[in-house]
Amino acid sequence: MRKLIPAALLALSFSSCILNNENVVTKKAYKWPQATAPLAPVQPHTRILHGDTVIDNYYWLNDYFKKGPDSNKVVDYLVAENKYLDTMMGATKPLQEKLFAEMKGRIKEKDESVPVFRNGYYYYSRSEDGKQYYKYCRKKGALDAPEEILLDVDAMADGHQYFAATGFSVSPDNKLLAYSVDTVSRRQYVLHIKNLETGEIFPEAIPHTHGQVAWANDNKTIFYTENNAETLLTEKIKRHTLGSAAGSDAVVYQEKDPSNYIGVERSKSGKYIFIRSGATLSSEYRFADANTPAAAFSVFAPRMKDVLYDIYDDGEQFLVLTNWNAKNFRLMTCPYTATDAAHWKELIPHRADVLLEGADEFKDFLVITERKNGLLQIQVRDKHSGQAHYLDFGEPAYTASTGPNPEFNSGTLRFSYTSLTTPATVYDYSMTTREKKLMKQTEVVGGYNSKDYTTERIYATAKDRTKIPISLVYKNGLVRDGSAPLLLYAYGSYGISTDPTFNSARLSLLNRGFVFAIAHIRGGQEMGRQWYEDGKMMQKKNTFTDFIDCGEYLIAEKFTSKQHLYAQGGSAGGLLMGAIATMRPDLWNGVIAQVPFVDVVNTMLDESIPLTTNEFDEWGNPKEKDAYAYMKSYSPYENVTEKGYPNMLVTTGLHDSQVQYFEPAKWVAKIRALKTNNKILLLHTNMEAGHGGASGRFNYLKEVALNYAFLMALEGKTE
Repeated sequence: MRKLIPAALLALSFSSCILNNENVVTKKAYKWPQATAPLAPVQPHTRILHGDTVIDNYYWLNDYFKKGPDSNKVVDYLVAENKYLDTMMGATKPLQEKLFAEMKGRIKEKDESVPVFRNGYYYYSRSEDGKQYYKYCRKKGALDAPEEILLDVDAMADGHQYFAATGFSVSPDNKLLAYSVDTVSRRQYVLHIKNLETGEIFPEAIPHTHGQVAWANDNKTIFYTENNAETLLTEKIKRHTLGSAAGSDAVVYQEKDPSNYIGVERSKSGKYIFIRSGATLSSEYRFADANTPAAAFSVFAPRMKDVLYDIYDDGEQFLVLTNWNAKNFRLMTCPYTATDAAHWKELIPHRADVLLEGADEFKDFLVITERKNGLLQIQVRDKHSGQAHYLDFGEPAYTASTGPNPEFNSGTLRFSYTSLTTPATVYDYSMTTREKKLMKQTEVVGGYNSKDYTTERIYATAKDRTKIPISLVYKNGLVRDGSAPLLLYAYGSYGISTDPTFNSARLSLLNRGFVFAIAHIRGGQEMGRQWYEDGKMMQKKNTFTDFIDCGEYLIAEKFTSKQHLYAQGGSAGGLLMGAIATMRPDLWNGVIAQVPFVDVVNTMLDESIPLTTNEFDEWGNPKEKDAYAYMKSYSPYENVTEKGYPNMLVTTGLHDSQVQYFEPAKWVAKIRALKTNNKILLLHTNMEAGHGGASGRFNYLKEVALNYAFLMALEGKTE
């Protein structure tokens, strides 16, 4: 899967927008070393499909995980590219170290999350000075109660190059903790259970899981998702009883369609266990009483072609969020006893100008998350009176989200707010009195004044006259004469909306005179469901041309110029980088492509590659002739030709499960062999990490420092 989970998406994009010093950038030559770049050996491999013959000279680079005859040679090539990068970037090492120190210096090392009340306990995580990870804790009944450390992730991670702990789930009786660990960065988690009264870790360790669990109400049964060890597809939902051997776990659901992801969760009310099976265009739920974990699951509503739905339990009935006869979704209700679509009744109708994104159910209130004009809205509805109101945010570009809100009986809504100039802020909102209480705003160590910066929402006009939103931020005093460097970021796939958020490290970029901009291009869902559909499958090229049109607009408006315009994207956004570097290489002074999905045709033809089959509805299936031809017409690897490419830094991770390392490696090798100019081309492979890069609170900043030292070198700055 080329799709990024939210946390990884933020790490690859917003957290990466960093440069330091308080001086405005001035353009001058940077003396790149006269080093010889590695050239990957040519080993022709022939692909014949639909009467089309393609010679792939670098197919052998796939061999590392296939354990073929060239596995060692693959590692040798990646190491050679890393050494070349080290040589070319050698003069920036002091800058990288300075950037890392300054970025880390803005982060409050000793910190604590806002406690969340659930089932009699306040849960929170806290970090300590000098520690990369955190401690997961709770207090019973009151915040001044004694602290229980449920997991010391700092200690657990000791000795591991990569460590991720996730899926924390406490049993209904508060005595047991389920959690999952990945030490490779392949999104293959080992599930563990801890007795919180004795500290004992149960002997069963369940491998190849998705990481999340759902507890039944008997406090001894858990449901979990098992992955296919090769493709990483979620294939089975299993039921495990504590104390039994994992090998004997019963399969309660097995997905037969390889294009679907599956997962299991407990309803917020605690009444039900839900199993969801979903692809890009359709979904299906099953449900069972959480009090009878051995009972069979019932189908909520059979999957229908091109119909998506999600379900919630509001304590009295089910809620159904669906696009059935409603492109931008509507909210329906149905009784517990009759759940098929024939019994759904409309609660919130479809609106052509509003995308209905989600719901939070409470005993007395219903909270709806909507998107209008590209911006998120939070609506609170009183379930008894039917009255509804919206929260007011008051900025031109922002991000607002609900949660966590695990207490069904609560009258308080926890929500978060941020913008390009507002640090992440957590509020508690009384849905009865409409009073808002500030719980925490992320501290920027060293001080920060939002009034020193300006954020705007502007619109570029695409070739087909569609208006494309752009969110941007810059330090006050910007002179719009085309001389300012500008970093343009976008993602534009899977209907994932790229909302504007604050990042303290980006202050260094802005303080050097940079403008940071987000292009809300088609392929995301910022402007509604149609916005997504107009940027996928056989209309995917709209994503690329939208981004190019945004770049040209920013130049026309004199925010920047070709000599100072930079582009960045990761994963499916890395595909975007590959496409725009091919289509308009003259427009960008530099491109940073992070874990880029650039070998579209070959990846989508290989169903043994993790998660390929799930994405046929996003990109198409190249076994179909028309889809093959369209993919081939834009896939960056297929379209490398003898031409001048912009300066480029390409990054990957050897253990990446979402975009395999060989895609960017092959792409760089082919460009290096065919490019006709002397522009810089660098490949960096993290030999210890995967799609999200290094783990820990600070290690990833070293990768960020490398990326932006490259950018600074192109701008002529080395300190």
